[in-house]
Amino acid sequence: MASPSFGTSFQTFGDPVPSGPVVISVPHGGRAYPAEMVAALRVPVAAVTALEDRLIDLVGIAAQGDEPMLVQTTPRAWIDLNRDERERDALIDEGATMAPRASAKLRSGLGLVPRRVAGHGDIWTRRFADAEIVARIKNDHRPYHSALAERLAAARARFGVAVLLDLHSMPPLGAPGLVPRIVIGDRHGTTAATRFVRRVEAEARGGGFAVTRNAPYAGGHIVERHGDPRRGIHAIQLELDRSLYLDAALEAPGPGFDATVALVCRILSALAAEALGQPTAMAAE
Repeated sequence: MASPSFGTSFQTFGDPVPSGPVVISVPHGGRAYPAEMVAALRVPVAAVTALEDRLIDLVGIAAQGDEPMLVQTTPRAWIDLNRDERERDALIDEGATMAPRASAKLRSGLGLVPRRVAGHGDIWTRRFADAEIVARIKNDHRPYHSALAERLAAARARFGVAVLLDLHSMPPLGAPGLVPRIVIGDRHGTTAATRFVRRVEAEARGGGFAVTRNAPYAGGHIVERHGDPRRGIHAIQLELDRSLYLDAALEAPGPGFDATVALVCRILSALAAEALGQPTAMAAE
């Protein structure tokens, strides 16, 4: 794994000129809370940490080999990179004067800047000025997506194909064995060729995990924006149950952390193998 370098609000790993076709995105692991954000909260910081994909960045960093990878460091509560920049919430955003992109997530308070968090309700003491949100878009949202697009374009230029693995985590959905522990999202077949989804699914099932496609998470803005199978860029969102790699309190790495990292490593190898037309065993050598 290469040493990280830093963008305005994210770390980059690996060479921007890729040695393989796979690129990794980790947009919801950030936990560096800006002082100006903390000052505007009406709830404790601990309440908004529920918006994080708790410590999923550690899984991504441990699993990453030579793949280019972006890891957001500022938190999702500051700005959600997995939302379209037009998903601005007029209830907290004075600049949201135009009709916003009315997604279900936005209506539920989880727009570009989240307004609510489960169990705590509204999280802000005030509305934000247009200039504040525009600054976050320019300084945080656009640079991340630009860097991601550049890496995918470089991979496609070199290999004729690129594959984005957008890494997330989800709260446990119920009793183990009765519900999926892993959810693969490809926006219902629109952001990646089925063969890539099948390879991810095979690795998950081979590890003994219950897995579903697109339910309850079909993939968000990142895979929708960057996935373009007709142009040779395939994008998959991977949701991992947090109990797979965290402790019982879902706060710190737990006994399953190493096994989860190994699973993600196998998925990365399988995606590279599929992209290059190789059997998985050959790609791992």
